[in-house]
Amino acid sequence: MPIIKSLYRPKGLFRNAHFSTIYSAKLRRTPRLQQERERLILSDGDFIDLDFSFSRTATSRIAILLHGLEGNAQRSYMKGQADILIKNGWDVCAVNYRGCSGEPNKLYRSYNAGTTDDLAEIVDHLLQKDTYEAITLIGFSLGGNLLLKYLGEGRQLPKEINKAVAVSTPLRLDGSLEQLNKYHNWIYRTSFLFDLKRKYRQKVSRFPSETSQSHKRRIGSLLEFDTVYTAPAHGYADAYDYYEKNSSLQFLPQIDVPVLILNATNDSFLSPKCFPADFAARSKDIFLEIPAWGGHVGFYEKGDHFYSEKRALEFLDKS
Repeated sequence: MPIIKSLYRPKGLFRNAHFSTIYSAKLRRTPRLQQERERLILSDGDFIDLDFSFSRTATSRIAILLHGLEGNAQRSYMKGQADILIKNGWDVCAVNYRGCSGEPNKLYRSYNAGTTDDLAEIVDHLLQKDTYEAITLIGFSLGGNLLLKYLGEGRQLPKEINKAVAVSTPLRLDGSLEQLNKYHNWIYRTSFLFDLKRKYRQKVSRFPSETSQSHKRRIGSLLEFDTVYTAPAHGYADAYDYYEKNSSLQFLPQIDVPVLILNATNDSFLSPKCFPADFAARSKDIFLEIPAWGGHVGFYEKGDHFYSEKRALEFLDKS
């Protein structure tokens, strides 16, 4: 498929990557959204909390929303996407990853950019609890990487999964780590690291046998966090083994359902390999849209909904 020509043309400050990113995350009006929480008990005894919102009319379609690093179903971009979907005939299942719903999860492990086993259990749960004829996946940042890996890693997908949208997705995890380590991204990595370290201290307190004294040293970077916790807690040799095995770029060739990847050129989280234009041009299922602006999960547009939210709906509803 050819690269999709983007129609996104913001004005003024919203052409600035950092303003766009911060406005969307911290300043935008969050839609009022009715959510019903359901706790899914996973096969290993842990749990994930799912926040459901329902279409105003009867529907057989549901969208699973996947948040970014240290996000949750209450984030403005999650509620914004859910709001436009339920107004247009979709039910929504907004996922809170392990430990992200306001309550620590039960096990030492938690979530990461490649925990597709949890996503598979969520999909199976939806198919068992209701009669949905169509299931779509919409992921933001880390959630976009997660859904692309899920679609392309070779499992037998339910026939109900028909489309997906990945927004501001780091297709190469190591490259995005390098981007976040740059000076101009200090505010983002500082915020991520603050939240991750807080959760790690909780893990150390609750699971002392899982950690050694050396692991309790000061964690001063995202790479150190993934070295000390993410990799060993989830069965990887080290942080770079985790990045290599879970980067979604390598799974794109195996995807056989239509997927829209919406990555802005000025997204300061993304490295050059997150814009696989040559591959998308040869693919029948990967639709790549690269606006010049948008920042990271930004895409402000005047009105009730953001450009990325409208584009996701348009892509899903297109026959």
